[in-house]
Amino acid sequence: MNVRITAQPFDPWAEVQARQAARPQQAGKFGATAVFVGTMRDFNEGDEVRGMFLEHYPGMTERYLETISAEAGTRWDLVDTLIVHRVGELHPAEPIVLVAVWSAHRKDAFEASRWLMEELKSRAPFWKKEQLPESSRWVEHNTTG
Repeated sequence: MNVRITAQPFDPWAEVQARQAARPQQAGKFGATAVFVGTMRDFNEGDEVRGMFLEHYPGMTERYLETISAEAGTRWDLVDTLIVHRVGELHPAEPIVLVAVWSAHRKDAFEASRWLMEELKSRAPFWKKEQLPESSRWVEHNTTG
């Protein structure tokens, strides 16, 4: 189980490959890898969004993500998980979050991936400030599903 918060842009597919390469002992142990990549949209609530600043509470955010990763491992039969989340300044089309789950079977990988993403979106301590064409605003609630 691995969690990383970064202010730097990242390539989700390179992250998945690097995680697998770093864990050669897991080769052959999984038959399913579920990957979710969330990217920044250029719209929200009917408005154009030109950028976003994503804040977190260092230490607390990582602990929360580690906690839900560990919990997913008790709910489903998982080989490994990876969560990478951006903070700082973001622009439309940039990846914000990667959730990857490795399991022997697809059902566990799919279900754990969805659960991790929903827990992250609804409870993780992140705060978003959107940059609109003429103003900015704090996002008060996340979109559903």
